[in-house]
Amino acid sequence: MIRNRILEAAFLCLVALSAAAVADSYKVIHVYPHDSNAFTQGLIFIDGHLYESTGLNGRSSLRMVDLASGQVLQNHNLPPDDFGEGLTDWNSTLIQLTWMSHKAFVYDRFSFRLLRTFHYDGEGWGLTHDEKHLILSDGTDELRFLDPESFRVIRKLKVVGEEGSKVQNLNELEYIRGEIYANVWETDEIVRISPKSGKILGRINLSGIIDKHQLHGNGAVLNGIAYDAATDRLFVTGKLWPNLFEIKILARR
Repeated sequence: MIRNRILEAAFLCLVALSAAAVADSYKVIHVYPHDSNAFTQGLIFIDGHLYESTGLNGRSSLRMVDLASGQVLQNHNLPPDDFGEGLTDWNSTLIQLTWMSHKAFVYDRFSFRLLRTFHYDGEGWGLTHDEKHLILSDGTDELRFLDPESFRVIRKLKVVGEEGSKVQNLNELEYIRGEIYANVWETDEIVRISPKSGKILGRINLSGIIDKHQLHGNGAVLNGIAYDAATDRLFVTGKLWPNLFEIKILARR
């Protein structure tokens, strides 16, 4: 009897792990050009345009980009010692993180004029927002919810996988229909996170979306999620990728 129960428990565990490993797939709706010199760290879509934060010391920038052509319409270069990271909007401003400088830049969205600088502990990776808070990733399994005016930490959220394990290397973030989407650094996966519990709600496997032979340079990995709420369009790209993709998620069956 005990042996049967152990075998049953082991079987159920294997079933659970197998289910957790199955991820949603995708369909490419449209392919757009993207600057292959852009080390994409943050990506958002507002009022018909993409806004992008690019990284690397001496090459970091804030950009407004035309979706159809990939042309940079507006550009602001960061100081050479600052490595650009996550990006989000808040009201009429843009907020851009830096990797290890412990500071975020707040710009006027229309002129890119620098308005303020915030400081925070730890590294800056990804940034998005819900209705009340900024949401910051720092490469660990923890997300921080911040006051958008003072940058004060309101709460912290541990992200856990389907089987209860830590989910680390959370990178670029996007808040979509009440969920947090996050690139998992150096993988082809996006995870969907509950902003209340921190549990993984689902995974999206984007392997095969780009021919890896097209990619050149160190770190040319998937990174960049933007959502057009007005038309329910989802865009993804990567660091140093020559293309940006509009995709539709295909739920697993």
